[in-house]
Amino acid sequence: MLELRPSCERCGKNLPPNAPDAMICTFECTFCEVCALSALSNVCPNCGGNFQHRPIRPRAMLAKRPASTEKHAPHVDEAGHAAFLERYRLTPPGER
Repeated sequence: MLELRPSCERCGKNLPPNAPDAMICTFECTFCEVCALSALSNVCPNCGGNFQHRPIRPRAMLAKRPASTEKHAPHVDEAGHAAFLERYRLTPPGER
């Protein structure tokens, strides 16, 4: 089950459970759409994977299985991300 992390791990923007612009990688690193697609070029700075829009949990299920309230401090290792970009920028996500 997804944690539904509450904020962007790059800029700190709040991303409530119903945020249409929340994006995640396969390890559930969470970023806002602007950071994921623009600043990070669709390459996760933590794993090198790509991003997809995070699903929205229905309200009834959210009441039973609430979203995480633990914020991850905004951080991106710029040097590490530059290495991922160098390696993966031109490689389609399914081939990384």
